Amino acid sequence: MNMVNQPLPPNLQHPTNRGLFKTLIFGMLTFGIYPIVVYSRISSEINVVASRHDGKSTMHFCLICFIFSWLTFGIASFVWCHRISNRMGAELRRRSISYSFDALDFWLWGILGSCIVVGPYIYVHKFLKAMNLINADYNTRG
Repeated sequence: MNMVNQPLPPNLQHPTNRGLFKTLIFGMLTFGIYPIVVYSRISSEINVVASRHDGKSTMHFCLICFIFSWLTFGIASFVWCHRISNRMGAELRRRSISYSFDALDFWLWGILGSCIVVGPYIYVHKFLKAMNLINADYNTRG
C-alpha cells in the first residue's frame, strides 16, 4: 500500500487495445491462429485479475479449443463462454466499471444473434471491450 492506502499498480501491464476489427483481420491473415492466441491470453489475464477476489479459475482456452471441445461435441465451448462472460461481468461490477456485460450477452448476441449474422460479432466486440476495461482498471489500480 502506498501513502493514500491505494494498491500499487502491477508491474506487468495487460493489453487494453484489443478490438473486433484487429481480431478479424489478423484472424484471417493467420488462418484462425490469432483469435486463439487472444482468447488464450484473456483466459490467463482474467485469472490474474480476478482470482484473488472471487476464488475461481478459468480454464485455459487452448484446452477448450483443442481437447475438450472435440470430446464434448462443442458443449465445452458454450460452457466456457458462459462462465468467462459471467466472471468478466462480475469483475466489472466489483471494480465499479459502468459497462454491461455478462453471460446473457453470450446467449443473446453470440448464440441467438447468429440468426441475424452480425450477433456473434457484436458479442466478440463486447467481450473484447469488457476485457480492455478490466485490464485498464487493473493496470491502474491493481
